[in-house]
Amino acid sequence: MALLGRCTRMLCWPPCSDEQPTTTAMATSTTTLHKSLRGGDADGALYYCCRMLEGGEEPRYLTRRLIRFASEDVGLADPLALQQAVAADAAVHAIGMPECGVCIAQCAVYLALAPKSVAVYRAYNAAMKSAADEPRCPVPMHIRNAPTKLMREVGCGKGYQYNPGSGYQRGCPGGYLPPELGAGRTFFDPRDCEPPHELKFCPGGKK
Repeated sequence: MALLGRCTRMLCWPPCSDEQPTTTAMATSTTTLHKSLRGGDADGALYYCCRMLEGGEEPRYLTRRLIRFASEDVGLADPLALQQAVAADAAVHAIGMPECGVCIAQCAVYLALAPKSVAVYRAYNAAMKSAADEPRCPVPMHIRNAPTKLMREVGCGKGYQYNPGSGYQRGCPGGYLPPELGAGRTFFDPRDCEPPHELKFCPGGKK
């Protein structure tokens, strides 16, 4: 009877009434959760979390998605979001269901209400594409390690500026990216954040 009850609940789990509990239905449910979180709707996020849990979804599947969301859609707009998501996952390990359900709920509400930024997500994708397109660009000589006399003689490490030794001044004259990537190449945009918020550690980042 317990198994029958669980199967009955699972049939009610996908958001679309004509769907069966398949991989497609799981993806649809995950999408509704993500869209609620991204749109800042705490009620929607909470409802779809509970609907999936009531339908028999593995709690760690939910916390894995919340961890990903914390970095992808909240990011540096609120770095504590990732800690909330990781803590919810740890709670699943520590106390299991049903007790950990409220921990997952707390995380879902926090992520929904948190300011949003996809700056890190976009930067990651751009940097990954660049690394895939240009995987053999030579590393600039001035930032190469020079543990041997020969490497120092050929110029490795020459001109490198030790930032703490220069008043923690950011950057260096020769830059850090390979010149082959093009002058002024950037991946991360500190202005990419839900207004009126700013990304943490990025003062003056507003558009």
